[in-house]
Amino acid sequence: MNALVPLPVLLPLCVTGLKLAIGPRLHRLQRFISIAVLGAVLVLSVLLMVAADRHGPLSVHLGDFAPPVGITLVADRLAGLMLTVSSAVTLLVLVYSLGQGMADRDDQAPVGVFHPAYLILVAGVSCTFLAGDLVNLYVGFEIMLVASFVLLTIGGTATRIRAGSTYVIISLFSSVLFLVAIAMTYAVAGTVNLAQLAQRLQEVPLGVRTLLEAMLLTVFAIKAAVFPLAAWLPDSYPTAPAPVTAVFAGLLTKVGVYSMLRTQTLLFPGHRLGDLLMLAALASMVVGILGAVAQTDLKRVLSFTLISHIGYMVFGIALAGHGSISGAIVYVAHHITVQTTLFLVAGLIERRDGTTELTRLGGLARAAPLLAVLFFVPAMNLAGIPPLSGFIGKLGLMRAGIDAGGAWAWALVAGSAATSLLTLYVMAKVWNLAFWRDAPPGAEEEGVVLESAEDDEPGDDEEGNDEEGGGATGSPEPTGSPEPTGSPEPTGSGRAAGSGKAAGSGSDLPVPAGAVVAAGFLGQSITTTKRLPWPMLAATGAAVALGLSYTVLGGPLTTFTQAAATELLARTPYIEAVLGR
Repeated sequence: MNALVPLPVLLPLCVTGLKLAIGPRLHRLQRFISIAVLGAVLVLSVLLMVAADRHGPLSVHLGDFAPPVGITLVADRLAGLMLTVSSAVTLLVLVYSLGQGMADRDDQAPVGVFHPAYLILVAGVSCTFLAGDLVNLYVGFEIMLVASFVLLTIGGTATRIRAGSTYVIISLFSSVLFLVAIAMTYAVAGTVNLAQLAQRLQEVPLGVRTLLEAMLLTVFAIKAAVFPLAAWLPDSYPTAPAPVTAVFAGLLTKVGVYSMLRTQTLLFPGHRLGDLLMLAALASMVVGILGAVAQTDLKRVLSFTLISHIGYMVFGIALAGHGSISGAIVYVAHHITVQTTLFLVAGLIERRDGTTELTRLGGLARAAPLLAVLFFVPAMNLAGIPPLSGFIGKLGLMRAGIDAGGAWAWALVAGSAATSLLTLYVMAKVWNLAFWRDAPPGAEEEGVVLESAEDDEPGDDEEGNDEEGGGATGSPEPTGSPEPTGSPEPTGSGRAAGSGKAAGSGSDLPVPAGAVVAAGFLGQSITTTKRLPWPMLAATGAAVALGLSYTVLGGPLTTFTQAAATELLARTPYIEAVLGR
């Protein structure tokens, strides 16, 4: 069984080379390979999770080089659960993206961009969860960074490039800090293997150990978007295509949380920075949810709730007790699924109505009842309505806070309750504006172009644009893939210039719903349609069902996370699995 541990990393990387060799040809084969590989990774993840639960942590030294020389990969209960949840979510998002036409119509790109970048991202996430040393944890982060920059800027619009550049600058800063922390750790301990560090760091002077802990926490807090290191997130994620935003929101921040959970329990037991973490957790919850209250765009609302609910997970890590660690693990698994689902629903709304601006939405409960259900269930789950999994995780964390006692613990309990109520208020606000009230006057018509490869910055059409009101020079065919040379009007929340007309096509003819017009995301445009593609609906529905399964399986899930918490706090099973008894 140990031989299976590297496969969740190796399979996507190896297949990426194959897909790059295939290039933009053989679209059906591209789709089949991607789904098959992610399905295989999901099966492997489940097997590793079950094996770790039955037999204890699994470890493998690649090349049979023992620590600290070799690369060590470890799958314990926590890693197995994170792999399983992340694999299921990435598979569903891939199906969603195929339905949206993002990946299966990238034949106009020089190479098939989306599929290889997406598989590399999955490999990076798996590498991070399985890493048994700090260097490979860093490598996993960098693999994700490379792939995420490609996915975040896909389509090449000015807004995405700008947001992606901010994301990369912040990520590079955290990577440099991570490298410095790794170098300092090796200098004082002579190893970067986590199991060996768990033994040797106890002999390091307290001040040096506290400095290393602070540096690693800073790195992981940036990755996890913990306040006050989260300012980059609300402006970066909403600009990306819906499936990309969904997988980023669901997974990438949780990789930072996972790293905090792993290092705090294994390397720094009884950590001295608990009060600082509690303050960061409380600030994240309160500032994040207040930011969400102030927003009127659904994607930005969800981005701020993401920051807010990261605070719950940091809450559990900060208390560092058995109940709090167990509650944090439950909440991580819950939030990966629910947050991803809500962003997928936001993509469906944008696909249908041309915007996620709440002031311009309405009547969706009557016009699209299935879409309303797909939003309502995860929204209530995020708010923590009993008996959904969000309530289970929050209840475990709040009980742990009450048991811990102390001023900070009680402040976090109060902050958790207030944040939960405000989350319910925010979700009710979205429901009332987008679903319950009547559609406002001037709602978008069908056929509005959502994605454009053209720059959406005002003033860019001053040169090389002969048409009044923006548009590409010349009149290409509506279904071609010309190179746009102008710019549409600034569109706000995903709007194209005009309503029901082909942006960048040089034509005043209305575009029928679902039609593909010139100039768009990797050679094709995404236009609004009242009939949403069934793969998008099926993937979103499966994500909702996955979130509900945590409620149905709440007992076994809680038992599993309690065992995982016991294993993390004991540390001995992990150390013995890597170094031997």
